[in-house]
Amino acid sequence: MTRVHASDGSLIAEYARERRLYLPSAAIPPLVKQAFISAEDKNFYSHAGVDPEGILRAVFVLAQGDKHVQGASTITQQVAKNFLLTNERSYERKIREALLSFRIEGAYSKEKILELYLNEIYLGLGNYGVAAAALNYYGKSVHELTIAQVAYLAALPKAPNNYHPFLKRERAIERRNWVIDRMIENGYVSRQDGEKAKAEPLGVNPRVLSPNAFAAGFFAEEVRRELSDRYGEKKLYEGGLSVRSTLDPKMQLMARRALVDGLVRYDEAHGFRGPMRHIDISQDWGIPLADVPALGDVAPWRLAVVLDTSDTSARIGLQPRHEKSGEIERERLSGTLLNTGLRWTRGTGTRSGLAPGDVVYVEPVDGKPQQYRLRQIPEVGGAIVVMDPYTGRVFAMVGGFSFDQSEFNRATQAMRQPGSSFKPFVYATALDNGYTPSSIILDAPIEIDQGPGLGVWRPENFEGTSGGPHTLRYGVEHSINQMTVRLARDVGMPLIAEYAKRFGIYDDLSPYLANSLGAGETTLMRLTTAYSMLANGGKRIKETLIDRIQDRWGHTIYRHDERICQGCDAPAWQNQDEPKLIDKREQVLDPLTAYQITSVMEGVIQRGTGQSIKEVGKHLAGKTGTTNEAKDLWFIGYSPDLTVGVFMGYDQPRSLGDSAQAAHYTAPIFRDFMKMALAGKPDIPFRAPPGIKLIWVNAKTGMRTSASTSGAIQEAFKPGTAPPDSYAAGDATPRAQTVDHDTDRLVGTGTGGLY
Repeated sequence: MTRVHASDGSLIAEYARERRLYLPSAAIPPLVKQAFISAEDKNFYSHAGVDPEGILRAVFVLAQGDKHVQGASTITQQVAKNFLLTNERSYERKIREALLSFRIEGAYSKEKILELYLNEIYLGLGNYGVAAAALNYYGKSVHELTIAQVAYLAALPKAPNNYHPFLKRERAIERRNWVIDRMIENGYVSRQDGEKAKAEPLGVNPRVLSPNAFAAGFFAEEVRRELSDRYGEKKLYEGGLSVRSTLDPKMQLMARRALVDGLVRYDEAHGFRGPMRHIDISQDWGIPLADVPALGDVAPWRLAVVLDTSDTSARIGLQPRHEKSGEIERERLSGTLLNTGLRWTRGTGTRSGLAPGDVVYVEPVDGKPQQYRLRQIPEVGGAIVVMDPYTGRVFAMVGGFSFDQSEFNRATQAMRQPGSSFKPFVYATALDNGYTPSSIILDAPIEIDQGPGLGVWRPENFEGTSGGPHTLRYGVEHSINQMTVRLARDVGMPLIAEYAKRFGIYDDLSPYLANSLGAGETTLMRLTTAYSMLANGGKRIKETLIDRIQDRWGHTIYRHDERICQGCDAPAWQNQDEPKLIDKREQVLDPLTAYQITSVMEGVIQRGTGQSIKEVGKHLAGKTGTTNEAKDLWFIGYSPDLTVGVFMGYDQPRSLGDSAQAAHYTAPIFRDFMKMALAGKPDIPFRAPPGIKLIWVNAKTGMRTSASTSGAIQEAFKPGTAPPDSYAAGDATPRAQTVDHDTDRLVGTGTGGLY
């Protein structure tokens, strides 16, 4: 089996054609070996491959009509058949089987033959070998199995389906007890222990491994796709790979909760669409309700049927769960939908449109037993990605409301317009080419002649008004379209397209001015990775869901971290220099520019379109994104050590509403996640690189001022630049104010660390 683990070692997913875990003979406990030898081949250690006594015994037992047949085939013969022959029933095959058994006995030790057998045999429910069977039947290692449990496993090789733990429980117990009797007879267990084991119930509790345990369906599927692309289907399902993923289970659950709350918040604001379906509740309502397919990854939501309604509440019956045997549990649980749980439907009580027999989703109310609120599966889609900005390791990724509902991953597969969330890269290009955060840009109507047949383009601001000259910082904080287009025209779209390619947002952005407003299409994953490069000081990173991959022998065949550790392979300590990590990653942006745009995007949260995030109470930077007609809503942002991207939009793009803005829907999702992820962690300012000067300026005009002045903020300037001393208006865009080096030395520079 290929097994995928989270970063903390938790098992997320397994992929295999045959569920099998290989164990060497030394790792298989004697009790397990003794049980199988008792059931299949009591003379295993003494015969030479074929057991004449066993053949005579089988014939005698058959003549007596005993249904507990101990097979005439030895364990060695079964190894020969399973590995080298077919299941054809013929004398010719039996002769070949016997001859091969003699050859195998001559080539391998008894322990090696037993090892091959115990790892090869089919033991039912898709399990091959004792290790996989122990894990999947009992959730145990082979070392933890009891006498009764090893005896049941040893009872299975003859015909697993005849001793199914649920469908044929009585026959299974009878066969298990027969094996225990053989173990007593052969002296492997005492009579007392054997009788005690025979009195135990079967106790099979099949392990259900599902990424849903960590709400990681989208994450696990993305890992599976990458493994398949990298190594092919055969190696994925038969290669026994061990994959250590980057998933942080706690952050994954936080991310899903924040996203689901945000999608539900939007969906419920647009009203109740009615029940999922209607069923007959005149008889036992549990049976038809159990047949309604339910999503497996939306817990604690559950399906329920309305039993009766009143003016103030509705009584509901909860969907019965399925037993391991496939049968429906007999207990019927009910609860109450109160007015408070129905309020969002724009009606109360029976006016919510619910009638007896309606099937709906409900969610338990915290702290109020048997009380529920009405829920519905959101129509709107969305995604969230959480990443380490320094390594590209993806801590969490949720590609939609429910993986069971739709496997389409909106974080990696949905190509959407980023809108205003692309603007920071337009402004970063300007800052990297002579502008400062205090440079003045005109916010006024602008007309762009698009060439023959295309007419004139007149970009408008979201509010529909223009505000005159403003600082570059103001243009980002308040997401001013007309300022952005003027800036892009001055800097040049070919240069902006080059920067967009450097950051990996687009492969080849067309140099049209409309693309400065995010009209091109990209994915949430690519845009979140690009923001990570702003957060880490401009270093190129590659997003990854996988830390390392090992083959079936434990050799590392892939590692994400490509840094070279110089001196790590020294054979001994000989007073040499300590090992060094050599980082050869490309610098895609000047670290000073990266800090400037980060500082500007802090203002988005403090004074601009992301003010709802202020309540997190930590240093955060980010940018909202709302496209034309609000078809796509984004918020991408970061703390010094965590980058988070959020997207919301319908799968078939359509408007989310005339008044829909990222500030109202995606920014709160970012806020809710950061509240959970950063709870209890210190508030760390963004790291200022050496050379940055922090100068007090007027937030509105960008001109130098004192710290005590109302509206003063600290602005970041590169060496050789300073705030303007005069306020320039008009269409001309002033460049950075240059200062002589003596003046430069009078201004305090960044510490190079934390300030």
